[in-house]
Amino acid sequence: MRFFVYRESTFSAAHRLRNYHGKCENVHGHNWRVRLYVSREQLDQNGFVIDFKELDAILLRVLDRLDHKDINEVSPFTAENPTAENIARHIFTEAERELTLLDPGCAVERVMVWESEKSCAIVERSA
Repeated sequence: MRFFVYRESTFSAAHRLRNYHGKCENVHGHNWRVRLYVSREQLDQNGFVIDFKELDAILLRVLDRLDHKDINEVSPFTAENPTAENIARHIFTEAERELTLLDPGCAVERVMVWESEKSCAIVERSA
């Protein structure tokens, strides 16, 4: 049996897509929505996967590095194209790094990043 929880948050940031021919090659902004899923096989002594307060703090620290920024000027996006897919992977990696330090029994399973209500990129842990 595996237990899952998620926390959702938002941030606002601009970006421009490289090697793209269309409006999105110009600097433009989004109100991004992010959902971070975390799991564990056994609940902790309090019956949690992770305290939502702790999960929220991790997510907010990761998103704060992007919030109200031009994402193209934030590493690794100074070289990597700041697509929703790459942003989702970045959030996954950064959240996993922080989560491992806090509680190695937990794992990041999925990150979903919406750049609009109709457009979402998803990255999941490989089997």
